[in-house]
Amino acid sequence: MIVGVGGLGAPAAQFLAAAGVGSLTLCDADRVDLTNLQRQILYATSDVGTPKVDAAAARLAAVNPEVSITRVAARVGASELEALVATADIVLDCCDNFETRHAVNRACVLQMKPLVSGAAVRFDGQIAVFDLSDPASPCYHCLFGEGDELEETRCATMGVFAPLVGIVGATQAAEALKLIAGAGTSLAGRLLVLDALAMHWRELAVPRDPECPVCRERG
Repeated sequence: MIVGVGGLGAPAAQFLAAAGVGSLTLCDADRVDLTNLQRQILYATSDVGTPKVDAAAARLAAVNPEVSITRVAARVGASELEALVATADIVLDCCDNFETRHAVNRACVLQMKPLVSGAAVRFDGQIAVFDLSDPASPCYHCLFGEGDELEETRCATMGVFAPLVGIVGATQAAEALKLIAGAGTSLAGRLLVLDALAMHWRELAVPRDPECPVCRERG
């Protein structure tokens, strides 16, 4: 399941479909805008005005016609999210606001599903995995508390270095494929931070918060 088919979700979806993931659920309420095209590589000028989930589904079907695509062209609430997450093996958070990120995280905690989170704005990117099936793994709220005073910036208003969303989205796809295949070591418990101006990566440990109001009853 991919929440948000914009700058991050577009490359993530394309890599997952091309790799042969059999079923994808795409959630996005927006339509393609001309200003999206410099960073949202799944779309073309002919898609402007089309719901993103429809344009994305058509492009992904052209890459791999055997992938089953479910389109959700709406901003889903908590109850809808919980039902959608229940049907997914892995959830990719590719959205651009904290409200949706926290709602997705709560649904993943309830359903014990792995969450692959990505973010990008200006020249800064972040990727993390929250493996809610592992009692020792933190959740998104352990890292970014819902009540914390965090500056929320979005690509649409603050701008973003176009290749950065491709790097972050592709890394999200890589982490999802590793989880599906049971290969390698995931980013669970770690946060990757990229400064694209210096092309410098940092890795930060993310411990589980035993007092987290979202996941403390888990495990």
